[in-house]
Amino acid sequence: MSPIQRSGRLGLGIVGAGRVGPVFGAALAGAGHAVVGISAVSAASRERAEAMLPQAPVLEVPVLVERSELVILAVPDRELPDLVAGLAATGTWQPGQIVLHTAPGFGVDVLRPAAAAGAIPLAVHPALDFTGTSLDLARLAESWFAVTAATAVLPIAQALVVEMGGEPVVVAEKDRPAYAEAIATATSFSRSIVEQSTGLLRDIGVENPGSFLSSLVRSAVDNALTQAGAAPVIDVEDVLQALRDDPAAQPGDGDPDDDGRGWYLRGE
Repeated sequence: MSPIQRSGRLGLGIVGAGRVGPVFGAALAGAGHAVVGISAVSAASRERAEAMLPQAPVLEVPVLVERSELVILAVPDRELPDLVAGLAATGTWQPGQIVLHTAPGFGVDVLRPAAAAGAIPLAVHPALDFTGTSLDLARLAESWFAVTAATAVLPIAQALVVEMGGEPVVVAEKDRPAYAEAIATATSFSRSIVEQSTGLLRDIGVENPGSFLSSLVRSAVDNALTQAGAAPVIDVEDVLQALRDDPAAQPGDGDPDDDGRGWYLRGE
């Protein structure tokens, strides 16, 4: 029986005190889980851990993993494989504990060394540009999360996302690289375009160019996202009436390669 089946309250250990780990910890603590501790090396990461999780002790990674029922690996993509393999080599992973990573570019294959020791591997990434502050807690509740896991344990990943207020979306293992590219593209292009636009306004003397563009950028992005998610609206009755009015205007007329479906697929 897995920890989440034994009890709704899990002992939570967070490896990494960057922008993501402390926010995940605070969100899950708010859902009733107990934070066992967090790993933090730099002064900045220790300050962030103290601000977001003031009651959580800072522990060494092996100690943290050994004491936790749910381990969150909130480290950069490039560091994740060696971290997982290293902890496996030292026999640190525990049978039955849940191991969740937040790296967008990997599914659960990267957690195979932990799974071989009996751990339950999950990949959970929120589509959110983190600040590492309490502002992110509210934003998590508005975010979609990519989740990747074996079918048998997928409900665990989905339940953890729902506890944080998010909406889980299943992304297949083979699709994680494409997912990561989409996230990186949206993040980097959004940031660079805003920086370029605010720079131009600053050069012509506009004060507070970020505030000046705030409503414009938000509305433009909202409109683009709405249009990206909207299917073409086709009134079938209008099309049928048009054909009744002009019998010669049948789909495919005049084009020997048109099988009659082109007008529908194009949204015409």
